[in-house]
Amino acid sequence: MQPGKILIVDDDVDVLRAARLLLKRHFEQVDFEKNPQKIPYLVSNFDYDVILLDMNFTRDLSSGKEGFEWLDRILDIKPDTAVVLFTAYGDVEMAVRAIKSGAVDFVLKPWENEKLLATIQNAYNKRAAKVDKPAAVPNTGNLVVGQSPAMQAVFDTISRVAATDANVLILGENGTGKDMLARYIHQQSDRSGKPFVSVDLGALSESLFESELFGHVKGAFTDARDDRAGRFEEAAGGTIFLDEIGNISIPFQAKLLTVLQNRSVTRVGSNKSIPIDVRLICATNRNIQHQAAQHLFRQDLLYRINTIEIQLPPLRERKEDIIPLAEHFLQLYREKYKRPVNSLHESLVQQLERYEWPGNIRELQHAVERAVILSQSKALQAKDVFVKNNNTSDPAMDTGYNLEEMERNIITQAMKKCNGNITEAAKELGLSRAALYRRLEKYNI
Repeated sequence: MQPGKILIVDDDVDVLRAARLLLKRHFEQVDFEKNPQKIPYLVSNFDYDVILLDMNFTRDLSSGKEGFEWLDRILDIKPDTAVVLFTAYGDVEMAVRAIKSGAVDFVLKPWENEKLLATIQNAYNKRAAKVDKPAAVPNTGNLVVGQSPAMQAVFDTISRVAATDANVLILGENGTGKDMLARYIHQQSDRSGKPFVSVDLGALSESLFESELFGHVKGAFTDARDDRAGRFEEAAGGTIFLDEIGNISIPFQAKLLTVLQNRSVTRVGSNKSIPIDVRLICATNRNIQHQAAQHLFRQDLLYRINTIEIQLPPLRERKEDIIPLAEHFLQLYREKYKRPVNSLHESLVQQLERYEWPGNIRELQHAVERAVILSQSKALQAKDVFVKNNNTSDPAMDTGYNLEEMERNIITQAMKKCNGNITEAAKELGLSRAALYRRLEKYNI
């Protein structure tokens, strides 16, 4: 019995059962999941050694496109995860593409048990060899940096409420780090050893709202083939973070209020009430008090979620924190991309402090990441960070603050500089060849 943790993702229940039955005799933990939409949550919250990933989740689709898209998402979240793709519609060309895209191996259905087991074992060994080495990227878990009086006031509030179970509402502009602050509160609480479950309500469709938050039972709706716990149950004993709570409609506000009042959930399709024990943290970038006054947000729900209200200030109001944050990102990305840059030039420090940072911490993070990748010196210069655009100094590229577009442009520049040489471009970017191939495929470069 190996200590490895394996995740199997396939929408075919028979495949899941057969694969799990085989693998659980050889590995300590074997989980399975039918819904690929759960992949980001599972990968972010559980340290899987190997993920056995189906390539086709849409009926009558055999292109493998979905598998490659989910492979890309997995490796973006946890680059050292060993992913094995499997499908009933594979060929040699698809297998080669899978390896180039970052998969460890490729298995055809129906599989031979011995071959599948050997493939998973090999993938596990490769992953184990990777994680036994010193991590190339430092822990990015806590970006709650703050020397300014505004942030010291926030920390003072947290120090007094973290150990309680009081509901917390975090208000602040986009990019101010509301999600990081929520994690920080959880880490400082008595529930820190239990799950922290984050839900982006703004990205959750209304058709999935109840099922995702409260769970469902088998047969509750089309494709509900098994009972499924919702996010509130997954957060049992820990913290649930509801981001962008100002975005949900009045009917769903009522359903959420009922759950919070009763401290229980009822899965879709069931009449059974399930008690919940969670600490609630919510966040929004909207003026939720104004929404309540305009009857766009229930006043009784607002009372319920903001026992403690924390206003997270924008970066322009906490100038003292700009340089510590910039230095944090500099160290993070110089190690990630293995670049020689190790300091901020004095002229850059002054410009960083003068700039208003309309995109807040997220804009600063992206600007420093781009600068670290492109810089040719040991100290970041103003020209590395601030791009002249229409006679204004703006650290963002012409594409705005979209990280994918920034990444695409940076990779294109590196490929041009290296005359299309994959090996040299990968070194320039601080990526493996497989990771670069994956991004070239993703952006069709």
